[in-house]
Order: sequence, then structure tokens, then C-alpha cells
Amino acid sequence: MSADRHTRAVLPIPDRPAHGLTTFDAKDPDTAYPPIAPLMPPEGAPNVLIVLLDDVGFGAASAFGGPCETPVAERLAAGGLRYNRFHTTALCAPTRQALLTGRNHHSVGMGSITETATSAPGQSSLRPNTKAPLPMTLKLNGYSTAQFGKCHEVPVWQSSPMGPFDAWPSGGGGFETFYGFIGGENNQWDPALYNGTTPVDPPATAEEGYHLTEDLADRAIAWIRAQKSLMPDRPFFAYLAPGATHAPHHVPQEWADRYRGRFADGWDVQRERTFARQKELGVVPADAQLTPRHDEIPAWDDMPEELKPVLEREMEVYAGFLEHTDFHVGRVVDAIADLGILDDTLIYYILGDNGASAEGTLNGAFNEMANFNGMAGLETPEFMRSKMDEFGSPSSYNHYAVGWAWAMNSPLQWTKQVASHWGGTRNGAVVHWPARIHDKGGLRTQFTHCIDIAPTILEVAGLPEPTSVNGVLQSPMEGTSMVYTFDGPDAAERHDLQYFEMFGNRGIYFKGWSAVTKHRTPWELVGGNVPELDDDVWELYNGSADWSQANNLASEHPDKLRQLQRLWLIEATKYNAIPIDDRTGERLNAELAGRPTLVHGSSQLLYAGMGRLSENSVVSIKNKSFAVTAEVEVPEDGAAGVIIAQGGRFGGWTLYAHDGRATFVYNVLGIHHFTTAAEPPIPSGRHQVRMEFAYDGGGLGKGGTVTLYYDGEAVGSGRVEATQAIIFSADETTDVGYESGTTVSPDYTAETSRFRGKVVWVQIDLGTDDHDHFISPEERLRIAVSRQ
Repeated sequence: MSADRHTRAVLPIPDRPAHGLTTFDAKDPDTAYPPIAPLMPPEGAPNVLIVLLDDVGFGAASAFGGPCETPVAERLAAGGLRYNRFHTTALCAPTRQALLTGRNHHSVGMGSITETATSAPGQSSLRPNTKAPLPMTLKLNGYSTAQFGKCHEVPVWQSSPMGPFDAWPSGGGGFETFYGFIGGENNQWDPALYNGTTPVDPPATAEEGYHLTEDLADRAIAWIRAQKSLMPDRPFFAYLAPGATHAPHHVPQEWADRYRGRFADGWDVQRERTFARQKELGVVPADAQLTPRHDEIPAWDDMPEELKPVLEREMEVYAGFLEHTDFHVGRVVDAIADLGILDDTLIYYILGDNGASAEGTLNGAFNEMANFNGMAGLETPEFMRSKMDEFGSPSSYNHYAVGWAWAMNSPLQWTKQVASHWGGTRNGAVVHWPARIHDKGGLRTQFTHCIDIAPTILEVAGLPEPTSVNGVLQSPMEGTSMVYTFDGPDAAERHDLQYFEMFGNRGIYFKGWSAVTKHRTPWELVGGNVPELDDDVWELYNGSADWSQANNLASEHPDKLRQLQRLWLIEATKYNAIPIDDRTGERLNAELAGRPTLVHGSSQLLYAGMGRLSENSVVSIKNKSFAVTAEVEVPEDGAAGVIIAQGGRFGGWTLYAHDGRATFVYNVLGIHHFTTAAEPPIPSGRHQVRMEFAYDGGGLGKGGTVTLYYDGEAVGSGRVEATQAIIFSADETTDVGYESGTTVSPDYTAETSRFRGKVVWVQIDLGTDDHDHFISPEERLRIAVSRQ
């Protein structure tokens, strides 16, 4: 390997012009300049592909003994290494920010998800500029960089189409190319996508065979091929982060049907089968124990008989979803192989950004938003049975039951969000790099963590950690390179201290021992009995003899427990995990949480064509009275289509014209549609259409009375019997003059949603008595100015 001509500790690498003779005439024979040399990484730097799946538990994929077939993961493991003690943070956005920066998640402001950010440094969702992301470092060293899929690291007040884009992948994130979605999850059949920072529509519909995972694989393959065609000597860094297998569990029916009858014996039996298979494969030690089911998780035999067919189908759909995802990951791997560069590509295939998700309630959900709004009771067993055949389809937004999540984490305790126990934080990982890894099919048992990936990639690329990036001094990475494990199955582990914390669930690992305390239960998203932090009961486990945390030794070794508790406090303080914040629902309220909001005041003015506005980009009308006033121009043949819509098929509201008449629909979770229509049609010409909603009050999620007006004159009234108290959707948006994504009302489709005529402006006002029923131009201008 030749010596590197660059000093790479300061990025961008400073330009250093060559000094020498400068002649007057370029034709002078003494005129000579060195040829322009494009910036390249050090010689021998490999291509890198990171594949990060979502919400896959340790015991889900067949590569680690689970029931969901993952032949691609198995194939890569057979040619590379399995890591059976690889760890994440217990939640998606924190794991992703930690992975991309090589720092602990509180250290980069991502104590939880972006939607629950607070003003505390460890919870702000703001990555300090002293901790530049790995893609930026690689790009400034000559790598080509691209991300495909999920980005959940953008602060919610920066997630509108206006940015700012510093935290977006192709803004300040270091990725030259980005194609995917911003947020925690997305509809796999009809996603809200971005190409860079530009909103784009999916290239096809579900009816035409579209699925997001396939689309992401297509994009990744096309980019890799183009990169190797145009820059064959330059290595790439590709990050494929599909929304799969996060809820909603969307998959073509034929993939789910492969698992018909496979889960009829329930989650208790499945967990035992997985454990036996794990021992057979050797991915858990021979002396590992299967941890028991906690009382908070119901036994399969205790579930209602009439619900069991639904529960089976939930798991069949999930298993098909994971196998389908693995298949499309395989297409990307095959494309790399076809280019003849597989040997020179380091692949990380990480089976989950946290443990399996227990956010789907004890019975599972047809629309997971029901639980997020504290309305899971609407999905009765009878309702679930009536929808069973739709699970996984475009008409569903489904999630499986808590029991399945527990089973998918076999043999470990607990699930996603529970950062105390390995069920929340231990994920199977496969590393494949034929040019460097010679122990094909080997198992690595050293403790490793997602913050170790960034320093590993820098080491194999021959790159130093930068001391300065874009003029800002950098703090050191907090992970430990895993390269020492590639040829050292018995090498002493180097990452031997790691704290964990999520919503008060916390733990610490130190030289084989772990001390942990579970503080709150993940499926109790609203309410629940949460103890005082000082009342939490700590447990102690000796990992050198107890791989699965099955034997609590707290009473036998109180001194060791106290030592680890003190160590947790030291590490948590060091990395900004203090103060502990165990709130969940309250943190969705920006004012209570102390984070910025994009919209201020009690009024918002929108204009025609504005769209793809997330809920955090629009004034919140939940649990209060509000009014929507729109100025429209109606053609002679009458009005039709959407004036404004927020949300979509699975919850939201819309004011639109149907059969020429102004119509308001409030859609509760796709289960109930409350419709109010005006009696006369909207007259032709320019007019104001207004809807007033008078909230009943008396608590959250209550109903109210709807009144419709044309130019200040009442033209219709109706009732909304219930509303959504917390969130409409994780992926649907607000649109003016049309509706993107799925539609709130069944009266129209996305193709027919665009308003016939013209929407001039729409104003949302909180309260219904602040203004006259007709808003003059002067009043509208005054309101707009007052908001600035």
C-alpha cells in the first residue's frame, strides 16, 4: 500500500497549492503543474454496505434460530460472521443516530425518538456539530455516499418541506444521495417519500404492485451500478434502512400465506421451538436458559379462543414481511456480486434497530394508531375478526400482539423500549467481507454495540477520526472498533463498559456483569402505573455464566450491584442521560417538552399547492374548538375535490366539495367516519367556505358540533361523536387543494382529490369565536402579520 498523500485529521482536507516556477507563457517548456488528482480514500479502502432492519427481535430471523425465513442473512453469515452479543439502544431513532455517529445516543441528543424531544441536551434530537456523522467523514475523504429508506433523526420542527435541512441525510448528514422517508414509520403501499429534500410520489400504486421495500432496493441497486460505472475506482458507502419490519406490517398476501398454520400453537410454544433451534445452531450457548414469561404478558392459553385465528394471522403477516424484506436485501447483495465487487465490500446486515416491538397492544392492532391515541378499545375481538383477511393489505395499518414480540426476542426478557434487558437491546448481526474475514461461518461472542460500527469502518478504510470537521473541533467517538474480532474469535472483548437508558428503563454492562431495572411497560403508551424512579427494583446478572439474564443475583451480591449502580450513574452523567425522563405522551406536547414549534399562535394561513406538511408543521386542532376558512373560486360546472385534508385513510379530517356541496369528514382511525354536508352547493365564483367545530370539552378525544358556512351564512350542521386526542398519523400529511397519500374520506380517491376550481387560501383558527364568519382581506393580513 502506497503512502497516503493527505493529512486527513482536518476535514475538508485543506487545499495545498504547489509552489514553483510560474512562467508568463503557458507554452513555455518550463511550465509544468502536477495533474489534478481527484480526492480518494486511502488505497485499499473497501466499499461498505450497511443494512439496518427495523423492529426485528433476536429470535425472529432464521439466521438466529427464529421462525421467519431469512436465507440471505443465512448466506451472508455462512460466508462471514455472526455476532450474538451485538447491542442497540432499544429504540429506533437513538440507534440510528448512534450508529451513524459512533457516539452514545444521549451524547448526540437522541435520548428517545424525535417526536418526544425535550430541551434537555440528551433529549433534544439535535446532534452537536462537535460530533459529525460518519457519512460526512467518508464523503470528505472521497467516498461516494447514499442512503435509502428510513431517516428518523430529523428534529420534528425541521421536518417540513422548508427544512432547515442540516439534519437531513442529503443536507448536513453527509449523504450525497437520499431516497426514502423522514420519520418513524411509513405506509409500505403508499409512502410519503423524498428524493433528497424534494417530496416525490411513489412510482406506482399498490394496485400496480408497488411496495416500498422493493422500491428502495431498486434505487439502491441503480445507484450502486451507476457509481461503479462512473467511478469504478472510488469506494462507496451505502446505507439501506428499509421501514421493514416496523409496523404497519405490510406485505403481499402470498408472502404471508407461506406461513399459514405455522403459528397455531401460540407464542409460548413458538418461543420454546426457537430456543431449541438457537441451541442447535449454536447462536446461544449450550448452557443458556430460556427466560420465563412475565405476568404482564398473557399466556397463549389465556387468550380468547375467538381471537386466536386473528393472532395467528398477525404473526403470519409479520413473518412474511421479514422474509420479503430479506429477499429484497438479497437483490442488493446479488447486484454487488454481479459487479464483481462482493469480495471487496464490507457488509453489515443488522437484524433490528432494537428488540421486537410490543407497541401493538395485548391483542394486536388493525390500526396501530388506535393505541397511540388511547383508543385501542375500539378494536374489539369482533372487529378484529372482521378485518382478519385484510391484515397486511393496503386497507390495514396493522401490528402484532405483545406476546409475539416477546416470542420474537427468545430467549431474552422484554422487548423494544426496555433498555434494561437484552430483549430490548440485543440484535443479531452479520458481518460479511470475504477479502478480510477468513473464518467463514464463524461466531463472535464479544460484547459489541451499534456505536462500534463507525470506528470499525474508519479503521478498515485507513482513515483517522477527524479532529476538525467544517471548522468545528470534534469530540472523540465513543465506540470501539470491531476489527480485532474479525480474526480473533477468542480475543478479549474491548468494549466492556456500556450504559443503557430509555424512558427510565436502564441498565449497565461491565466486564460480563449487568445491572438492570425495568421502569415502565412499552405497550402502556397512555397512562399506566409508572413507579417513582427511586422505587425501581434493580436486578443483577453474571453474563459469563448466564447469557440470557435468567438468574437474578441481586440478593447474593449486593456489593456488586451497588458498584454497578454507581457506575451507571457515572456513565449516564458523562453522556447526558441525566435527567432521566420517563414521560411518554406528555412529551408529544411541544410546549410541555420545551422544544421549538414551527407554528406559533392560534392561527395558520396556508395557500393552494402547499402539501406534505407533517403534523408538527400544522397548528394542532386536537381536543379543542377550531375553524377552517377557505377562499375558493368555483367554476360554472360546480366545485369538486379537496380544499384541505389532514391525515388519511387511518385517521384525519378533511373539508372538501362533494356533489358540489361543502362537506366535512372527521375520520376516527378508519373505523368511524362522521360526515357533515352543506345543503346547497357552493355557488360559482369566488366565495368563502367555513367549517366550525365546537368541541364538547370534558376531557381528551371528545366529540363536537360542526357548522358549515358560505360567505358567513350557515348552510349545514352535524355531529362528530369522537376525535383523536394525540396523533392522526405517523406518515400522512396536510395538503391544500389536493390530498397526497391515502384519502381521509371514501368519497374520493387520490386521483380525484384535486380541487376543481381554485383554492386561494385556507386559514385554520383555534376557537370558533375569534373572528367573524367572513374574513376580510384586511383581517387575514392582520392575522398573518401577527404570527410573525
